[in-house]
Amino acid sequence: MFTPLGKYILLLKLSFKRPEKWKIYWQQIATQMTYIGVESIGLIAIISTFIGAVMTLQIAFQLTSDLIPRTIIGQVNRDSSILELSPTITALVMAGKIGSSISSEIGTMRVTEQIDALEIMGINSPGYLILPKIIAGITMMPVLVILAMFLSILGGYFGGSLSGAVSPADYILGITTNFNSYTIVVALVKAVVFGFIITTVGAYKGFYVNGGAVEVSQASTSAVVVTCISILASDYAVTQMLL
Repeated sequence: MFTPLGKYILLLKLSFKRPEKWKIYWQQIATQMTYIGVESIGLIAIISTFIGAVMTLQIAFQLTSDLIPRTIIGQVNRDSSILELSPTITALVMAGKIGSSISSEIGTMRVTEQIDALEIMGINSPGYLILPKIIAGITMMPVLVILAMFLSILGGYFGGSLSGAVSPADYILGITTNFNSYTIVVALVKAVVFGFIITTVGAYKGFYVNGGAVEVSQASTSAVVVTCISILASDYAVTQMLL
């Protein structure tokens, strides 16, 4: 148990070692930000919109009492989307998309001895391969989470309006009533933590691959599983500390 944790911490230490030439790193960071953030917008948009619409229908289904105002539907959907659904669902989706990709990429470089070649040339391979991914992850995850928040709430509006579960006026009144901006801060802290976990766990699993193509695929699968568990555990920890 402690051996993998120790190797993970040592790999992070090497990853944050001061690079020799920032110019090369900036190019890598821009590439990774495009891949992690820009190329994931479509997937996150579709998932968030439908989750918001479904949440509105489910909340409306549970509110059977005439004593409860329909504006509560908007409030519950807003708070659940901001605090939990948007950051956590986005992170789990990105763990499958980005975490496995990072693990496969670095794992393939390991088994084809490309990492050994970088080290022979005197390049800090963990820093060169992992640090740009970490910076891109903790930068783009909050952007994706903000987008997911907006589209989830918007999806709830359309879902409630089209189904007749809640009127547009009641929904808008609900999402604008008793809004606490601190919930956005909590969600963004979660996004940064999740972005760090997704990139570092995938990189760790790939960096220490031994074998061939089968081992690379196994490392990729393991990276997704460990990342998802770590996201859920850190979600609880962050929520406990900040709320």
